[in-house]
Amino acid sequence: MKTLSPILTAALILVATAAFAQSASDAQIAAIVVTANQVDIDAGKLAQMRGHGAEVKDFAKLMVADHSGVNKQAVALVTKLKVTPEDNATSQALAAGGVENLKTLKALSGVAFDKAYVAHEVAYHQQVIDALDKALIPNAQNAELKALLVAVRPAFVAHLEHAQKIQVTLNK
Repeated sequence: MKTLSPILTAALILVATAAFAQSASDAQIAAIVVTANQVDIDAGKLAQMRGHGAEVKDFAKLMVADHSGVNKQAVALVTKLKVTPEDNATSQALAAGGVENLKTLKALSGVAFDKAYVAHEVAYHQQVIDALDKALIPNAQNAELKALLVAVRPAFVAHLEHAQKIQVTLNK
C-alpha cells in the first residue's frame, strides 16, 4: 500500500484540527498549539543540519527560533492561567505527522531535501493559518489565549510568504 505524502498528511491532519477544534477546550487548544510548533521546530532542526542551500538553512534557523518563542509564550500563559495542555486526538495526529515528515526528509539529501522541506513548510503554514482563522482563534474561550493566537498569526503568515519565495527559487 502506498503511503500518503507528508504534505498531504499534514493537510489532512490540520483539516481535522479545524474540525476538532470547533469543540476543543482551551486546554486542548493549548496542546494543539504547542504540538504544531514542536513539529516545525523538529523539522527546522533537521533542515539546519541536512539542508543543502544557505537560504533553506537560514529559513530553518528562523523556524526553530520563532516557533520556540511561540511555545515559550504558550507555556508561560498556560502556567499563569493554571491550565494544563490536554493531549487530544488532534495533537496526537500532529505529532505523528511530524514523525512521518522527519522520516521522509531523512531519506532525502541535497536539493531534493530542500524542496521537500520547503514544500512541507508552505503546506503546513497555510494549514496552520487556516486552523487559526477557522477554529482555534474563534473557539478559544480565554481572552489571553485568544490574544496570543491573534498575536502570533502574522508570524505564521510571514513564514508562509518566506517559504513560498524560497520554493519559487528552488523550482527554477
